[in-house]
Amino acid sequence: MSTTICQVMGFIVSSLGVAGCMVSTAMDMWSTQDLYDNPVTAVFQYQGLWRSCVRQSSGFTECRPYFTILGLPAMFQAVRALMIVGIVLGILGLLVCIFALKCVRIGSMEDSAKANMTLTSGIMFIVAGLCAITGVSVFANMLVTNFWMSTANMYQGMQNVQNRYTFGSALFVGWVAGGLALIGGIMMCLACRGLIPEESRYKAVSYNASGRNISYRTGPYKVGSGYEPETKSRKGAGYEEAARSEDGRRSYPSKYDYV
Repeated sequence: MSTTICQVMGFIVSSLGVAGCMVSTAMDMWSTQDLYDNPVTAVFQYQGLWRSCVRQSSGFTECRPYFTILGLPAMFQAVRALMIVGIVLGILGLLVCIFALKCVRIGSMEDSAKANMTLTSGIMFIVAGLCAITGVSVFANMLVTNFWMSTANMYQGMQNVQNRYTFGSALFVGWVAGGLALIGGIMMCLACRGLIPEESRYKAVSYNASGRNISYRTGPYKVGSGYEPETKSRKGAGYEEAARSEDGRRSYPSKYDYV
């Protein structure tokens, strides 16, 4: 019962994690404009993985997708790839996990096969969670680096002051989703141990022939080989009835008894 509960809970937690990764990847607020020095502004900018948006004070929002791929920074493209890989692995893990649930019976599938499928889906969830956490962390590191560079330029009195960007809500969603996928994968791996059937152990039986317990007795019959000399089968009357001497010694017939 505990194995089934652990497996179902792992499936639910992993599903939430994969769904969170998809939502985080599609969100536009990966980085938002920092309003610390300018709380009142007519334009608010925020960016995502696929487009950048501008929201005016009137409430009108305009988003412009990135029309280039090669023009984007390499780390930005790496974050995209990590999130996509995490989502694909998470979806594949969910498909495998559905058929691996102990409460779902498909034909005559054995528990050993379900255990292998559960372990496979758990590993997929763990890798998907690590991909999501790594991608979000790399993007956060980029924001921190650009933030302090922009701050340094502001204090140096440069004329062209760049907008500073800080963490958006999509980063926190991605961190939580990656953690849920990681926890769900660990729970699936733990449930795999309970699904493995116990191996039948056979005790070795040794057969020892002891001379004290086994006695060998000769039978009353003697099997011949079939190639005995013909002279032994021809026996005379004097040979069969051998006389005994007075002292108890056996006397054998002579050659004249066969005449």
